[in-house]
Amino acid sequence: MTLAELQRLNFKDVGNWPVLPKLGLLVLLLMLIVFLGFWFDWRAQADELEAARQKEQQLRQTFLDKKTQAINLDLYRKQLDDIEQSFGAMLKQLPNKSEMEALLTDINQAGLGRGLQFTLFRPAPQETMSEFYAELPITIRVTGAYHDIGAFASDVSQLSRIVTLNDIGVSIDKDGGLALDAIAKTYRYLDDAEIAEQKRKEREAKGGKK
Repeated sequence: MTLAELQRLNFKDVGNWPVLPKLGLLVLLLMLIVFLGFWFDWRAQADELEAARQKEQQLRQTFLDKKTQAINLDLYRKQLDDIEQSFGAMLKQLPNKSEMEALLTDINQAGLGRGLQFTLFRPAPQETMSEFYAELPITIRVTGAYHDIGAFASDVSQLSRIVTLNDIGVSIDKDGGLALDAIAKTYRYLDDAEIAEQKRKEREAKGGKK
């Protein structure tokens, strides 16, 4: 079939085409159908492959995270043990309930040992309870020489138990000497019964908020 004959073919009248052009067109249509089917199937498989690749990356990252956590677990446990030991050491610096009276005496003796006069030494009527310790503020007023007052403050900070001086004020007393006003805060750790009572109160407080 010549090129001129092919050019004269009418696509609106394919039924009257010669056999050879019909076969050629049929082959082209089949090839197009196969190509389109392959294309769409390949795209679907490509999308599935990409989804599987992303899922693999997520699983790989999850595995690495879990592996890192497992490796660091011993380190975390050691850090927790160190914190507990440090906390225990801090608690040992706090007196228990029976030692509080001796601590108050130590504060008083620290002032008297420097030649100071206590004109006020008034512990608070109630302690302030925390989860593991209790705080007792003591309002004090001492009079004496400048250097003696400074030495007293240094002595208090060096006591074997934790004592802090807060709200410090220095003034001239009626006799012309110096007067130190302060809140000395002492701390003691709670015994097991007191800790249990604190936790019970916390549970009740949380229950009351619901």
